[in-house]
Amino acid sequence: MKTFPDISIHENHPKLSVSNISNIRVPIIVKDCTRLIEAIEQNEKIRFSFVELVYVDEEKIKEVNKEYLGRAYVTDIITFRYDEDTTNQDIEGTLFCCAPRISEQSREMDTPEKTEFYRIFIHGLLHLSGYDDQTEEVKDAMTARENHYLQELNLPL
Repeated sequence: MKTFPDISIHENHPKLSVSNISNIRVPIIVKDCTRLIEAIEQNEKIRFSFVELVYVDEEKIKEVNKEYLGRAYVTDIITFRYDEDTTNQDIEGTLFCCAPRISEQSREMDTPEKTEFYRIFIHGLLHLSGYDDQTEEVKDAMTARENHYLQELNLPL
């Protein structure tokens, strides 16, 4: 895996690296991603020190899923948290997002593609923050938080 350079947003703000190796157009704006990171930090009382957002194709997400999680299927996002900070004040992680799958989901759910791409980004940030989606109850709570942050960008739900 190629290492991507750190992009310093501002001395007191999180670092964000975005790359797209999927060959699919990704309808996000880095400035909006940074705003979402800042909103989540403020509302969840956490701090990100580095977030790497990587858009991949179906083959790559399946490879990552099998190698690291023992699952042989395509998924929309796989989140890896690297730090061991129990205070959530120095969160580091990578979000592997499958661009073709996210586009497909937007069509399946009749949701604007842009909204779905941001939802998946938010979903990954919430996972890095400690949110889980293993039961319906916690999944619903996580979806409510996603909707809250989508509204911050004035995106249709």
